[in-house]
Amino acid sequence: MTLSPRVPDLAALDVMVSVARLGSMSAAGREHGLSQQAVSARIRAAEKDIGLRVFHRTTSGVELTPEGVAVLGWAENVLTAADTFATGVRSLLREERAHLTVAASMTVAEHLVPGWVVMMRSRFPDVNTSVRLMNSTEVAQQVLDGRADLGFVEGPDVPAGLGQRVVAVDELLVVTGTDHPWARRGSVSIDELAATALVQREPGSGTRTTFENTVHPSAPPLLELNSVTAIKSAVTSAGAPGVLSSLAVASDIRDGRLVRIVVDGLTMPRQLRAIWNQQEPLRGPRRDFLDLAT
Repeated sequence: MTLSPRVPDLAALDVMVSVARLGSMSAAGREHGLSQQAVSARIRAAEKDIGLRVFHRTTSGVELTPEGVAVLGWAENVLTAADTFATGVRSLLREERAHLTVAASMTVAEHLVPGWVVMMRSRFPDVNTSVRLMNSTEVAQQVLDGRADLGFVEGPDVPAGLGQRVVAVDELLVVTGTDHPWARRGSVSIDELAATALVQREPGSGTRTTFENTVHPSAPPLLELNSVTAIKSAVTSAGAPGVLSSLAVASDIRDGRLVRIVVDGLTMPRQLRAIWNQQEPLRGPRRDFLDLAT
């Protein structure tokens, strides 16, 4: 449908209705924050668009012409429809922005997401953000299935159908307790590391995938745990090395609870990524949270 050139803009119709209600262009100007001259100009422009005189001037103000009475009724209908439109759009925006579900792998969830959630709450208080902790494989599946609006993973592989953006760079470290023989040596070879049973994350975690892709271990894990805290506890109590994110062990190394073991000729950097379903538009809370994270 092509809009007729006889239809004035909404602002002009709004002013016109106010002039008719108040009986004065100066009073309508005060209500709209406009000068009397600006109100008069809008009325003249609207009358030109319509092709009819809506008002005639009197010594005490303005009055509607007979044609203006009909025009005013139609103008009020248009403004009512416009208000219904605006109210509906605001309702949709509130509904869309009411809730954001974030799925995040352990390292990201424990060390980065809390700060992002605080910023999100500060800048967008109408958005209720919930966070689910799981491994990277599970995060990707939640986002693909539409059960999470946005995901954060630490694995090297992102499934097809997901958009991605790097949000941080991390490094995996080999650590031991202070009484482990490696702690006294300070370094080991890649072959020795590969042949040693370690305390590991469960299959599907980004930490486990990155380690296996880099080191290709020949020894099976001594323990498989899905909690960073549990792995750190096991490293100190079971007397076995572990592989964890630098974000997760920085304070433990600094305070002397764990010892970083250098692996000769090996570093394990990795990228932490935000992911989203490419079938869903990246807008609203998704976009807001992603922008805060990057």
